[in-house]
Amino acid sequence: HLIYKCGGIDQRTIEKFEKEAEELGKKSFKYAWVLDKLKAERERGITIDIALWKFETPKYNVTVIDAPGHR
Repeated sequence: HLIYKCGGIDQRTIEKFEKEAEELGKKSFKYAWVLDKLKAERERGITIDIALWKFETPKYNVTVIDAPGHR
């Protein structure tokens, strides 16, 4: 959500993720799919592998890191 709100990813891509997530019965996961790329992550709704996303705002350079954190 932060990545989208700060302009790090476009609306068209989010809409694509929303459609794909809805097809798997996980519509609310659309923002998670920005970083969760593995098929298993998307099917199970958990982060398996680390991922990062870098973007810039007019004022900041931002790096978002997603890492597995629960069992």
